[in-house]
Amino acid sequence: MRSIVVGTRGSSLALAQTRWVIARLKEEWPETEFKLQTIPDATKPASKLKALEDALIAKRVDIVVQTLKDVALQQPEGLEVASIPKRLEARDALVGQAGCKNLTSLEASARLGVNGAHRLAFLRSFRPELELIELSGDVEARLEALGSGQVDAFLLAAGDLLRLEYRNRIDELISPDLILPAPGQGAIALIARDDDDIATEVAYSIHHHASDDRITAERAFLEGVLPKGAMFMGIHAIGALASISDDGVLTLEGAMAAPDGSKVIRATIEGEAEEAEDLGFELAEDVLAQGGADLIKA
Repeated sequence: MRSIVVGTRGSSLALAQTRWVIARLKEEWPETEFKLQTIPDATKPASKLKALEDALIAKRVDIVVQTLKDVALQQPEGLEVASIPKRLEARDALVGQAGCKNLTSLEASARLGVNGAHRLAFLRSFRPELELIELSGDVEARLEALGSGQVDAFLLAAGDLLRLEYRNRIDELISPDLILPAPGQGAIALIARDDDDIATEVAYSIHHHASDDRITAERAFLEGVLPKGAMFMGIHAIGALASISDDGVLTLEGAMAAPDGSKVIRATIEGEAEEAEDLGFELAEDVLAQGGADLIKA
């Protein structure tokens, strides 16, 4: 078999999750050579994703590894999500200085570093008195901001910390009752050309069906509540999290919030896991009917 080139961005998180993917692929395909290829970052987030897609379409790489919550709802012509490996922790994590280890008990004067429209909106609803500071950049940059005293604590997807082996820095895993994660958070996607049977087969060898069902439900909910034609969450405060019981029942919770946190709409649905997509769209209709459509316009 030919060697397989796996493309990714050059950030520490992107490299860590891609190396993890390659290690799993080598377990399934021990006779195959895998090469890691970094794709130079563009200046804008959307352009960063397009750079990966362009490398795949141009056949400079065979598989691209992406953080799934950043993957567009529809792939460009000729590309497909070939595999979703086993999902890591979906919840957010709090990392804080001494005395700032619990979100509920943070003092009102605490400076909390946060990014993402859904986190901001849910926090403004739950803890409106906190000073919320926009904090972006990679994990190391956020840890530096914490160490320098720029913030007293910050929130981040727990999966990002786990991928980088910062488990010991997690002070609290945030309950979805407080902050519902972004749809697909904690998962990664392997994207390939839809006419490349070999790369698709290789990628699919580490596909995790239960993770796929959960994410299918969450992304169907996202697609159902977003304005028609939208491809990403963007500025909209939308959360979704699905779980599957031992007997195959999928439970999906979805939420939408006003940007200022003044209104939050939550709803839950249950059904068979094989109906994941239908459940996501049905829940979206429910949330929109409860006033979610007005939140999208806000």
